[in-house]
Amino acid sequence: MTINTDQIVSITEANQNFSHVARSCDKSGTIFIFKNNRPKYKLVDLEQDTTIEMTDDEKIDFVAARVLKKYRAAFEELAK
Repeated sequence: MTINTDQIVSITEANQNFSHVARSCDKSGTIFIFKNNRPKYKLVDLEQDTTIEMTDDEKIDFVAARVLKKYRAAFEELAK
C-alpha cells in the first residue's frame, strides 16, 4: 500500500482536532490515521470515493443530495 505523507495523521491529532482532519480529507479524498506508527484507520470522503457499495435507494439519495447542494442557488431561483 502506497500512502502520500500529506494524507497521514496520528490518532491523537484525529482525536484532538477532527475538524482539521476532516477538512484535509475534503481536499485529498482520503486520510490515513496511524496508531502506534502503523496505518490503522482510513477516513474517506464519500462524495469522492466510488468504491463504497450502497443500495440503489442509498445511491439515489446520495446523488440527489449532491445535485441539490451543487445547484441550490438555481433551484432557489426557480422556486421564486
